[in-house]
Amino acid sequence: MTAPLLSVRDVSVSFGGVKVLDGINLDVKPGEIRGLIGPNGAGKTTMLNVISGIHPPHHGDVLLDGASIVGRKPSDIARLGLGRTFQTSQLFRGMTVLENLMTGLHHRTSSGLLAACFNTRRHQEEEEATKEEARQALEFIGMSAFADRPGSALSFGQQRVIEIARTLIGSPKVVLLDEPAVGLSLNRLAEFDLLLRRIRDEKGVTLILIEHVIRLVMDVCDQVTVLSSGRRIAEGSPDTVRNDAQVIEAYLGKELRARHPAS
Repeated sequence: MTAPLLSVRDVSVSFGGVKVLDGINLDVKPGEIRGLIGPNGAGKTTMLNVISGIHPPHHGDVLLDGASIVGRKPSDIARLGLGRTFQTSQLFRGMTVLENLMTGLHHRTSSGLLAACFNTRRHQEEEEATKEEARQALEFIGMSAFADRPGSALSFGQQRVIEIARTLIGSPKVVLLDEPAVGLSLNRLAEFDLLLRRIRDEKGVTLILIEHVIRLVMDVCDQVTVLSSGRRIAEGSPDTVRNDAQVIEAYLGKELRARHPAS
């Protein structure tokens, strides 16, 4: 049996006396695409914040490749192989698309600030290598033509894809995606579905995504975990989750009622 690459063990988090996560367990295998869904306020983003080290859990543990990462800085967790995107755009507005991607690699360079100030040969070589890797990432997502455009000139949906590419050039084992399909048109969803599969199949990256576009979750995910009021109420294949009575009542049923209100 394949050991999980990422494990969340009995994690609880409280804010102001309110339990946002209540005894959550999660095991994600290498090469898996895991969906994390639930109504607003279910604790999904808090879960990603705990995994990435932004919020330490008040109880429980998180293991990456068998080693606990609780208590480590987010930058240290990133170096161990965990990438992350956020709900809002994180592109630097004063940089080009290529420069934005290059920021995803600067934590791996070793020449230091002094070498950068004096533009030493070692710094130049590292900068060229970083630029080439960033160009390859752009080519992978089919956006090479956007390299020299300002990040702020892209549509919100394009910025989301660039942010994903930026996490990939750090060679992560796991990438956490917080609502990556926000801003994408229906016509772009099929392309995005394919991109996520390519990231898993060609890059060997394990993906965990929070997403409210249920169609995308059910199409691309191998397993789906459903949260409601900080608790895990269901987990399994997309078909299993889609037909779960608790999920229909707590989440999917509300979604359907919102789309087809009673006359």
